[in-house]
Amino acid sequence: MLKRIGKALVAGGETIVSEAAWNAELDEKHARVVEWLQREKLSGVLIRRNQNVAWVTGGAVEVRVLTPSETGVASLLITAEGKRYYFTTKNEAPRLHDEEFGATDFEPVLFDWYADDTAATAAKLAGGPLGSDTPVPGTIAVNLYPLRASLGESEIARYRWLGAGTAAATVESLKQVEPGMSEYDLEALTAGNLLKRGILPSVYLYAVDDRIYKYKHAAARGAKLQKYAMLNLCARKWGLAISITRFTHFGALPAELGARFKSAAQVNAALLDATKVGATSADLFRVAQEAYSAEGFPGEEQLHHQGGPSGYGEREWIATPDGKDVIVNSQAVAWNPSIRGGKAEDTVILRDGKLEWLTSTPELPVIHAEVNGKVYPAAGVLVR
Repeated sequence: MLKRIGKALVAGGETIVSEAAWNAELDEKHARVVEWLQREKLSGVLIRRNQNVAWVTGGAVEVRVLTPSETGVASLLITAEGKRYYFTTKNEAPRLHDEEFGATDFEPVLFDWYADDTAATAAKLAGGPLGSDTPVPGTIAVNLYPLRASLGESEIARYRWLGAGTAAATVESLKQVEPGMSEYDLEALTAGNLLKRGILPSVYLYAVDDRIYKYKHAAARGAKLQKYAMLNLCARKWGLAISITRFTHFGALPAELGARFKSAAQVNAALLDATKVGATSADLFRVAQEAYSAEGFPGEEQLHHQGGPSGYGEREWIATPDGKDVIVNSQAVAWNPSIRGGKAEDTVILRDGKLEWLTSTPELPVIHAEVNGKVYPAAGVLVR
């Protein structure tokens, strides 16, 4: 095994992945890409999308500068002969060497910021048909999702850290929420608690009171909190994405709302119970459809998507009536069933037939829902 990286992954003074384990992960991924290139009869692949850069470097490299951009300030090339390069501008090169690529075995290819010749140089270095994960003239479009769908041990170790940190930030934020705060205040509160942990918020869907009932996808618009608040977010680190939703209510929880949370938890349990290797997107959509009907809310699945596998995308795919994507082993999944004000959402990993919760919050109320003799937890509402 070649040495792919010369350090361990450390966060907050804790070693998340040892140097040996990180090297094993990166070497296995390299071999996977090279085998795929040879199978596809490609001489190389240009990797530009942030999620794919993060995946193939095991989270060691973060080229994202403009947060919402699909690409960052560097691109990778892996050839069918096993060569590894990164392309960036001369002005970005010193920082990228010191903080991103310096410990890796990728060879730099530099150019002036006003003279980007990545595509032409990559084609020359590959010496034959070149694939690309973003549209680039003269290249063949490729989809790397199938290569990254199943997560390895080191990725799961990073995911555990991210899930625990995101859950802790969410609970901390939820307990700091007070009546009179605006939805923008809730965003700022949670963002601060994530960022101080080194975690990047990527989705904010924060709403209060009537807006929670009225809109399934309620982006913050500044409404002031009276009694009921929702913190619905996704967050990222090392290229991995985590999803979680939690609620707080000031004063007694209305009985009807409490019942909807129990029903949403039951739909969530049905989806989790059906989350098995080989289950298709269409299979899982039907599970949600039938579970809503059984709870007395037929057609609720028409009002919003129900979630699906996570990983290097907040959702790699979602359950649809005719979807053909399938669940694989060692895959992260985030379902998000909701019923008119009530909702369940956590990120879990399916591995060898068992589910592991990444975002559990035992300090908050828990609803237990049973399907086929198995009990599945979902978060309840923090009543204050």
